[in-house]
Order: sequence, then structure tokens, then C-alpha cells
Amino acid sequence: MDYRIDSEIQSVKQRFEIIGNSPKLNNAIRIAMQVAPTDMSVLIQGESGVGKESFSKIIHTLSQRKHGQFIAINCGAIPEGTIDSELFGHEKGSFTGAHEARKGYFEVTNGGTIFLDEIGEMPVSTQARLLRVLENGEFIKVGSSKVQKTNVRVIAATNVDLHEAIAENKFREDLYYRLNTVPIQVPSLRERGEDVLLLFRKFATDFSETYRTKPAYLTENAKQVLLKFRFPGNIRQLKNLVEQISVLELEREIDADTLIKYLPKTDSYLPALVGKSDSKEQFSERDILYKVLFDMKRDMSEMKTLIHQILSEESGSRSEILSKHERLFNEIEDFPESNTEKFEAPSVKSTNPLLLESTVDHEEYGEDNSYEVEDIAHETEDSEDLSLEKKEKEMIIMALRKNNNKRKYAAQDLGISERTLYRKIKQYEIESL
Repeated sequence: MDYRIDSEIQSVKQRFEIIGNSPKLNNAIRIAMQVAPTDMSVLIQGESGVGKESFSKIIHTLSQRKHGQFIAINCGAIPEGTIDSELFGHEKGSFTGAHEARKGYFEVTNGGTIFLDEIGEMPVSTQARLLRVLENGEFIKVGSSKVQKTNVRVIAATNVDLHEAIAENKFREDLYYRLNTVPIQVPSLRERGEDVLLLFRKFATDFSETYRTKPAYLTENAKQVLLKFRFPGNIRQLKNLVEQISVLELEREIDADTLIKYLPKTDSYLPALVGKSDSKEQFSERDILYKVLFDMKRDMSEMKTLIHQILSEESGSRSEILSKHERLFNEIEDFPESNTEKFEAPSVKSTNPLLLESTVDHEEYGEDNSYEVEDIAHETEDSEDLSLEKKEKEMIIMALRKNNNKRKYAAQDLGISERTLYRKIKQYEIESL
């Protein structure tokens, strides 16, 4: 990067109050500056809280449309039933409550720029209307048959993986490629290195002026703690953190112990459950172990029943008995290849795609952390532990609640077939949740 471009980037940073010297941040600003004079559609991608709207303002301000209107719209905040009316307008009487005609954002911002944040949350039906605007500059109001023209530049932003949304039929592939003419990737805060220290100092100075106090500052050990934290909420989370410290701490020098009190208790470096992060109920390590023991108990019971049936057939020949033994071990899919194979308790690998590997306390299962399969069979057969059945019922109820009573997905989470789940529901007399 030559001196002239670097100087221009620094000028843009000062103008839009962007703090940081990260190479990834500078590259994103450079792309925004280069695409601004054109009328090309831009897709800004990045996690929530990284400041995507600032880049849309950079593009609009440096474009030929800078004297036109700029409107930022959060697509996820508009109800599905009204988003078409908000964007494209409606005619009087087109739906209940439409007492008069209304202009939509695409009509109001004619000649300007419209920023569609959280574009991944836009309904598919509205996506089709948006595609027509992008391709032909045309739209139709709700309740009208008249085609209207508009000259609007569209800048979109998202914090979700649109490729995954396309695979799930939640986002139109043709719209994605139409929006993604020029992609801009805004880096997360954890990718920006020591920018986090610059931002902390900037926010501390701002809040000291707001609350008429001296600005808080970090000790060296506190700086190391801040640099190691992953900040899932990015700049928005850091700003809230600095504001809390500025208001609540009497001492202006913030050491590591003080800083840690304001950081979330959950370590951001720990692995999370694989799957959607908005699941309300999650399985604990003990739940995973119980599930494995349930499966093992069921397999051993089935094996015992089959062996008794084979041995009770007095008329069966030796070859028939051996053949049935082979079928027996083929039927038990998850059972170890030999009865001397050991069940390793410390690392329980679940077949459930929503569950990670779980580590079980060594003390609870002995020093060698292993059991012979034969020992487990004796324990499960002799104890007939009713608490296991209670736990199994609780897990089934938990899975049903998590999947809104959809038994197909609940069975997948539990790692069992739908048929088995139906039988268990009937056995435990579980009513619809």
C-alpha cells in the first residue's frame, strides 16, 4: 500500500471515527473507498457488533449520491406481514388498516442509498421483489398493479452465512449473486489484535467526558487479559464493558482482577455445542453418559434374550446356533466387536450431532476409567435402577421441548429411531408438550 492510499484511509478513519490499524480493517476501508464512486451493489459481511453500518455510510458519503437521502433499515426488526409495505409502499384499502396510501422506502430514497441490514432475515417473498428492483429498477406497491421506477443504490449487510441460508431455501441464490457484486468482509474484534486497546482508551475517554470523571486505564496484566478475551459481541460488547467500568469503579487504574469481574463468566475459548446457538435446552455431561448406559443396557438385554431363545431350541443343530450367534452380533450395531472390549468413560462420543465430546470425572469411575462390558451388563441387570428410567424420561421430555414437540427431530437429537421414541413416549405416558 503506497503512502497516498494509506493517507486517504487515515483521513476516512478520522472522518467516520473509526479506531484501529489492523491490516484487515484497512483493507475493508480501502475496498469501500474504491467501490463508493460506482453504482455497484455491495454486500457487507461480518459478525454482529463489528460496525457494518459505518461502512455503508462511507460508501454513500464518498459516492455521487452523497446529496441524496440515506436510509438504514434493519430487515430483522420489521414484521414479515408489513415489510413489503415498508419497503415498497401500499395503496389505500390494500389491507386492513391501510386507511391511506403510503410511500415505501424505495420510493422515498429515489436518487439516494438504502442500507438493508440483516438481509438474511428478509422473507423469501420480499426477496423476489427486491431482486426486481436490483435488476430493472422497478417495484409495485402492495395492492397496486402499476409498475413504478426508482433509482436507488442498495447496500446490504448480514452476520449469517448466506450460503447455508441458500442451502436451507431461506435465501434466494440469484439475489445473493446480485447483491454480492462487491463483497466487503469486516473483521471481528478478536481478529484486530491490539486495536482492542486503542478502542478501550477511546471509549474510556468518551465516557470520562460524559460522566465527568477521569478516564479509566489498564495495567499491563489487564491489557493481556483484554487481548486474550474473544469478545463475541465485538465492539458493541467492548463499549458496554468500558461504560460499566467507568461508572462503577472508583479507582481509575484497572488491574486484571478488576477487569475479570466485568467479563462474562463463561470462558470464550471453551468449545460450544455444535449446531444452532439459540437452542434453549442443552445436554450435560451426565446426560450424555446416561444415554450411553441406556443404549448399553438395552443392547445387553436384547443379547441375553436372544441367547436364551437360541439355547432353548433343543431341536436346533450346532450350525443353526452358530448362525444365530452371528445374526445376534450383526443386529447390535453399536455393540463392541468383542465382549472384552472396554468402555472408556473419560471420553464419551455421542452419535448425536448436537453434542460435543464430553469428559467425565475420573474419580467417579475409578482410577483406570474403564469398565468391562460384562461388568456393565451385570450392574445394569442386577440394579434395575429406577433413577435411570426417570432420567431417560427427563431426556425425552427435554428433547421434545427443545424441538417444539416435533418427534422426528427429537429422535435425531436423542440418537434413536422415531419408532423407539414413540414406544418410549407410550411407555412413560408422556403427553404432548
